[in-house]
Amino acid sequence: MARRAELDHGETTMTATAPQTATAPQTGTALPRAYLLWVSGAVVSILGNGVLYFALGWTATGHSGATAGLVLTAVNVPRALFLLLGGVLGDRIGARLVMITCDATMIALCLLFALVLHLSGPQVWLLLATGLALGLVDAFYLPASGSMPRLLVQPAHLPRALGLRQAGGQVANLVAGPVGGLLVVSVGLAGVLLLDALSFAVVLVVLLLIRPTGGGVPAGGSLAAAALDGLRLSLTDPVLRTVLLLTGAFGGLVLPAFSILMPMLAHTHGWNARGAGLVAGANALGMIAVTLAIARRGALERAGLAAVWGTVVAAAGLALVALSGGPVLPSADFTLLAHGLLPAALGALVCGAGTGLFAGHASPTVLSATPGTHLARVQAVLVLTQTVTLLVTNNLLGGLADLTGAVTSTLIPAGLLLIAGLLALGSPGFRQVRS
Repeated sequence: MARRAELDHGETTMTATAPQTATAPQTGTALPRAYLLWVSGAVVSILGNGVLYFALGWTATGHSGATAGLVLTAVNVPRALFLLLGGVLGDRIGARLVMITCDATMIALCLLFALVLHLSGPQVWLLLATGLALGLVDAFYLPASGSMPRLLVQPAHLPRALGLRQAGGQVANLVAGPVGGLLVVSVGLAGVLLLDALSFAVVLVVLLLIRPTGGGVPAGGSLAAAALDGLRLSLTDPVLRTVLLLTGAFGGLVLPAFSILMPMLAHTHGWNARGAGLVAGANALGMIAVTLAIARRGALERAGLAAVWGTVVAAAGLALVALSGGPVLPSADFTLLAHGLLPAALGALVCGAGTGLFAGHASPTVLSATPGTHLARVQAVLVLTQTVTLLVTNNLLGGLADLTGAVTSTLIPAGLLLIAGLLALGSPGFRQVRS
């Protein structure tokens, strides 16, 4: 459903709020070659960064846990501080130019850090400098990257295009940990930096080959005013505001549940490391399956309701994970699992499917509802929302688990996620959004 809204620079866009007759996307139509090429490069970049993050964290823990925490903070703080500025530049000079600049910068930095690391060893200051560089470049790269599908794909095909990108990103993140562990042992952090420079070079070549529509909009006002304008639009548009709420809920509740609370649940229920890995893998598998289905068949017609139901399903799956108990049988045969682990894996699968259902409908809704003049800025606000909520809830949920136990501290995020879904259901503008 859509209504026309007159926006800055005389541009007309479609913001989904009121019912209209919509034309269903043609599921058999191939996505543009330029988009497929860009997605391939994006997946390579996600894999390279995931491997580097793992290697960086692993090397930092060799000094101390506090050092690892500082390095993680060094990545997240500049990212949060400069995201809005990155969104402004993405809109003003064009997403492609911003991404080309960021990729070239990261190639140079990775080569420099690898050389210094080879000469001086993994000094703490060098690890912190690497983290700061990654976070700072991300602040400019992520908003531009988030806006690229709108510049490469027709609006009717956005759900399929984004489903393909999300599925590829999930696969890359899934294998980044094992690959990172293998590489950090065999070639060290310096070798990982060289390989990450190669991944950035691949993306740089891809960006030089493609030509997206739209190359920035005329500058108007100061950078601060432009950044605040993107924030204003995100908070006042009913559709964008609701997606912000749900994005913050997923980022601040679901991600910590599987990164922090899951290992604690494993210890509480007596699952071994393989059991905990099975549960985490089931979550990723659920999301990959749903996003691939959207990439193949397209989104459901009632996109707003689908996103809400995805939130509710994810909350139910997370609750099932929390309530599952029982140890893994002490057997070499991994198929012999006590009853507690199987419901947990099923709950994680359901949670992942709900997350995929939400992301596969919310992401194209955001891009369709955003004026062409504000694409990167709205993406910056989305990433900022997820980053800030994750920074807060990582500490809160970890402390809560120490006080109340792993089960209760996992049930609470499930309940809060359900409340977020019900609040979104109460938004008529979002509830009526159609693909």
